[in-house]
Amino acid sequence: MSRAGAFDFWSTAGVAFDLSGAIALASLALWLWPKRARFEEAGGSVVAALFLTAAWCVTAAAAATAQAPMLASLAESIRNLAWLVVIYRLFAGDGRHSSLAPIRPVIFALVFVGLLHIGMTLALSYLSVQRGLANLGFEIEVMLRLLVTVGGLVLVHNLYAGAPRELRPGLRWPTIGLAILWSFDLNLYTVAYLARSWPSEIAALRGAAGLALAACLAIAASRGRDELRLKPSRAVTFQTFSLLVIGVYLVAMVAVAQWLSYAGGNFARLIEMAFLTFASAIALVVLPSRRVRSWLKVILAKHFFQHRYDYREEWLRFTRTIGRNDDETSPLGERVVQSVADITDSPAGLLLTPGEQGELTLAARWNWPDIEVPAAACPPEMLVPFEQAGYIADLDDVREGAVPANLDLRVPEWLLAERRAWAMVPLVHYDRLVGMVVLARPAMARKFDWEDFDLLRVIGQQLASYLAENASQEALAETSRFEDFHRRIAFVMHDIKNLASQFSLLARNAELHADKPEFRADMLVTLRNSSDKLNALLARLSRYGAGAVDRLETVSAAEVARTVTARFNGNPQVVLSDVKDLAVMANFHSLEQVLVHLVQNGLDASRAESPVFLSLAADGLFARFEVVDAGSGMSAEFVRHRLFKPFVSTKSGGFGIGAFEARELVKGMKGRLEVESREGLGSRFVVRIPLAATTEIFLNSTSQDQKVA
Repeated sequence: MSRAGAFDFWSTAGVAFDLSGAIALASLALWLWPKRARFEEAGGSVVAALFLTAAWCVTAAAAATAQAPMLASLAESIRNLAWLVVIYRLFAGDGRHSSLAPIRPVIFALVFVGLLHIGMTLALSYLSVQRGLANLGFEIEVMLRLLVTVGGLVLVHNLYAGAPRELRPGLRWPTIGLAILWSFDLNLYTVAYLARSWPSEIAALRGAAGLALAACLAIAASRGRDELRLKPSRAVTFQTFSLLVIGVYLVAMVAVAQWLSYAGGNFARLIEMAFLTFASAIALVVLPSRRVRSWLKVILAKHFFQHRYDYREEWLRFTRTIGRNDDETSPLGERVVQSVADITDSPAGLLLTPGEQGELTLAARWNWPDIEVPAAACPPEMLVPFEQAGYIADLDDVREGAVPANLDLRVPEWLLAERRAWAMVPLVHYDRLVGMVVLARPAMARKFDWEDFDLLRVIGQQLASYLAENASQEALAETSRFEDFHRRIAFVMHDIKNLASQFSLLARNAELHADKPEFRADMLVTLRNSSDKLNALLARLSRYGAGAVDRLETVSAAEVARTVTARFNGNPQVVLSDVKDLAVMANFHSLEQVLVHLVQNGLDASRAESPVFLSLAADGLFARFEVVDAGSGMSAEFVRHRLFKPFVSTKSGGFGIGAFEARELVKGMKGRLEVESREGLGSRFVVRIPLAATTEIFLNSTSQDQKVA
């Protein structure tokens, strides 16, 4: 198509759009005149502005055919002045024109700029000027248009954003229509300023902006306008806003590059290319960053939506995360952390659950492998505010001391020292704390508000019910396995008991009837040893699930440690270190059995050249045995859910009752068994047994109390 043909096409299209817009605007003005009270005090001004805008469309069509732009320019200035009056009347509708002092000066300034533009247009049309001066006048005229357009958009934004919530439905569609009209002009005059010429192709579409304005005002005046409320999803809004930011960035970059091409002199091209390269590099680094995207989401949620969260979308995501069930599904503890972290855009988190003594222990990690968590992550006395009040702790506020005065809130020092730790969300089920989620700081950290607290509390209660139900299911399954185990072992115990009785009878008969003393002595030793072993095995089988020991007595802890080391005689991996001479109240064989099991587990998990250390030291009222290895270690999920569960074993052919039995035996001796482990680093088992002196003092005080009573 030739240049003349292209011009004729755009000229014809422009006339069609302008005349269509004029018809639509004039028709709307006539229809709206008897219904102008729907815009309250601004009704008359709106009707007048519609007639003037229709007249502008007619003059624009005439200017395109007669090549007489002066009349269209004057009509556009009058149109802008009319809509500025409408905006002022809309401000006056709720009294903000008197309370917002900057409104009137801004409107008066824009009116002055509009009048100045009218005067300049008349002067340029009646005066004969040189070509260079005419180009300068064109640039000044475009700049004045841009000032009015930008000022109008600012007023439109303030009109809607600053309105009370109950008045916004009536302002929504008029502000959208004016925003479309002036946004089109903003792009038109920006291109005209950069190109130093009038963009006829874009100008031909101005009538479409008039049609959009008429459609928006028609919706605003109709009675069903609330049903047409625009409700974009957060995803669409974010993507649209991202595209808008990219577009603004590209326009700004082109504008600066254009300016550099004029101001750079002989090195204009070099400076322009260097700037474009540098700006592109910054965009590639900054725009995709998590921090920028988080900032955009916060800004959009704050200014574009009534609520921060899309509750339907949040609930669907929560349900998908918790209910996911496939081959790659992570453990329940990790999914619990992830479901809470997704709400606040946190990149990582921890799940702490109550241990045997009521303290919180690490149950699961999600994307946070490097944080060091103590075995007792949070003592029981620190959990009262979380359990009773369901308090969600902002750790930044705790660090600054900004917590409610009536709340006895204490947070473990290891959490306060970890700067990435951001919040603590309790999981409460029927006034009982079943877990605590610790969230890592998101890329765009912010203060919690009422909406965050409400949503996190509801999600926390739901997760607490999931954890409680899962614990109940595991307890039922364990009970079922125990019943099966007891049913099977009853037959074994019966056979062993009969065999032990036969051996005992044989031993007694041999004592009476054996003829040869040497044979008799040898037979007695053999039979008695077998009988002792069978009876010991019978006693061990009887203790499973009861945690009982034969009897407690004063035992040398150092002797037990040396006996355990002697059991592994010849194995240089077992190292006995730092042994104190302590007396404990325990059962020698049961304590030995526990330590042998722990040392053997350490050997099984370690390489051939890696040592396993056994040490003994005093720890307050207890003797502390430590078994430390540098083996493969265990995950928090395995320690929490599988290590001390019966019938769960990682060894081929194992029964999976060794660790369970060890803990039950330690409990039977009034002690505690604790474990700390990291995958790839090793494990540390700590066995605490009460000192004999402490037990004697306790027993004496108890007997004295009974005598007094």
